[in-house]
Amino acid sequence: MMKIAMWSGPRNLSTALMYAFAARPDCAVWDEPFYAAYLRETGIDHPMRDAIIAANEVDAERISAACAGAAPGDKTLFYQKHMTLHMLPGFGRSFMRACENVFLIRHPARVVASYAKKREGPTLADIGFTQQAALFDEVAGWMGRPPLVIDSADIRANPLEKLTKLCGALGVPFMEQMLHWPAGPKPFDGVWAPHWYGAVHRSTGFEDPEGPLPDLPPDYARLAEAALPYYDRLRAFAL
Repeated sequence: MMKIAMWSGPRNLSTALMYAFAARPDCAVWDEPFYAAYLRETGIDHPMRDAIIAANEVDAERISAACAGAAPGDKTLFYQKHMTLHMLPGFGRSFMRACENVFLIRHPARVVASYAKKREGPTLADIGFTQQAALFDEVAGWMGRPPLVIDSADIRANPLEKLTKLCGALGVPFMEQMLHWPAGPKPFDGVWAPHWYGAVHRSTGFEDPEGPLPDLPPDYARLAEAALPYYDRLRAFAL
């Protein structure tokens, strides 16, 4: 049984990629296991904060143990959609050594533009780039080589090619089912889905390639510029 830990920041195509893996008959998925623990530990104000904490496990050690454990339903794949910002320094990371760790990236200008539509005034800590680079370095350190990286822009440009390549790199067969899913909410969505998942709930597959980078107001442009070196460094390793 293989466990896949997919590490991204918010607004990175992460939910669509989770849906792609969930469409496989051999795969169980878990949507942002550490979100509630992150909110309780930091005290940060997020949309639906109280509902998220009430509905989910908040003990990071128990979450870590479950991430390292068996897949629900005795599936042979266990796909875990993780937000890099949720992995606080005090949270145990030993489960990562039981997983195939993959890093999903997206250009920061697109991330900032998308995030700000759902939660105004994001900071560098909110969008996950610094935490993603640190986790990438940590995994590379104990693996002795760079872990897998995939860019959301490349997936949208050619989903068949990139998902085939990702599956090949993971050593699992690609399945055509990964390219499509039914519209609407999913039973494995986090409780936060009504706020964040509107667009992906309207989708039945990956969207077409994105156009030019968005024009950002000055504050958001500076935020994207601050995140860009972290994106560029991981982009050099993209499949």
